[in-house]
Amino acid sequence: MVGMGTQSSVRGGAFRLLLCTTVLGFGGYALLLPVVPLWVAHGGSGAFGAGASTGVFMLFTVLSQFGVPWLLRRIGHRWVLGIGLALVGAPAPAFALSAALAPVLGLSAVRGVGFGLLTVGGAALVAELAPAGEHGRASAWLGVAIGLPQLTLLPLGVTGVDRLGFPVVLALGASPLLALPLVPFLGPPARAVARAAPSAGRGEGGRAASAAGGFGRAGPGGWAVTAGPVVAMLACATAQGGLVTFLPLVAEAGAVTVALFGTAVGALAGRLVAGELVDRYSLGGRLLAPGVAFTLVGMLVEVFAVSAEAPAGLAEVGVFSGGALLVGLGFGLVQNDSLVALFAAAGPARYGHASAVWNIAYDAGTGVGALGLGAVAQAFGFGGAFGVAAALVLVATPFTLRRRPC
Repeated sequence: MVGMGTQSSVRGGAFRLLLCTTVLGFGGYALLLPVVPLWVAHGGSGAFGAGASTGVFMLFTVLSQFGVPWLLRRIGHRWVLGIGLALVGAPAPAFALSAALAPVLGLSAVRGVGFGLLTVGGAALVAELAPAGEHGRASAWLGVAIGLPQLTLLPLGVTGVDRLGFPVVLALGASPLLALPLVPFLGPPARAVARAAPSAGRGEGGRAASAAGGFGRAGPGGWAVTAGPVVAMLACATAQGGLVTFLPLVAEAGAVTVALFGTAVGALAGRLVAGELVDRYSLGGRLLAPGVAFTLVGMLVEVFAVSAEAPAGLAEVGVFSGGALLVGLGFGLVQNDSLVALFAAAGPARYGHASAVWNIAYDAGTGVGALGLGAVAQAFGFGGAFGVAAALVLVATPFTLRRRPC
């Protein structure tokens, strides 16, 4: 069993089990991410209702994430991950009972709490299982484990609804429950976590945290360091969240399938490239700006695709999928680079807090992209919503221009 103070590597057995758990856990999330909004719209709630389903999911995800560092210290990684998997997977089949907005939002809230536990607990464990010199690659492999379900299940969810119907696809969203047998083999015992946490601030961990300015205080090593990664994550997650939520409502099924596949491929490639560059060339913090630029261009392409009414057929598929690929690539770069930068700023004593900040930025942005852009779309159309997302990414650009790598 791997303890808090014992790090293996990205080739270790514990790390591989974590990746398997992540694939199964995120499978239910990725499958239903575009399907639940489609289900709500099918029930007559419109664009705002569709966005609200994802927005509420992400709201409760973010709210729960604030408490996960405390839970990690009290009950340990295994309990946190196990409860998270159960709460994400178990409610999924119940969506089929009603497409009315109120019950869907209630189930989304429960799943959001579980997703908050799953995301922060898993990312924190990555930092514990890999040494600092491998955080780039470890984060990249975590991105692969997150990206593979999205690569396959984001597009297949929408296609599956056309072929199999909503009830079958919603039932398949219970896949996180399949990861529960792996949980006992993950992470340190709860007592080991409690013993290790107070001492983590001493020795090398204490010096690293001190050098980082305590992570929670303003200054050259505190919030000044974390502002760029957090703002970039918020802006790009907003764009991606709006794209995934509303593409099924603005394009034909074939174009949506290819576009969702493209954004997942782009995110996967971005994280792998960023992980290698960060570890090999010490570029932590330097990949935020190009990531934001790719995302901005991709969203502008989507604005054109919606507003200019791109021709149907292959031309429509090409425009929507090209923009989605760029958004995914940019967001993948930002995801990996921002997580490594936050780990470096926090130091080993506060990896759980760094994971929480990163996940909160990710999921808060996704929620804003769904709920906030849904409100914009209701009033000004989907072209206006995608245009607002592009504007937010543009505003975030100055925050990503770091002078020094992490």
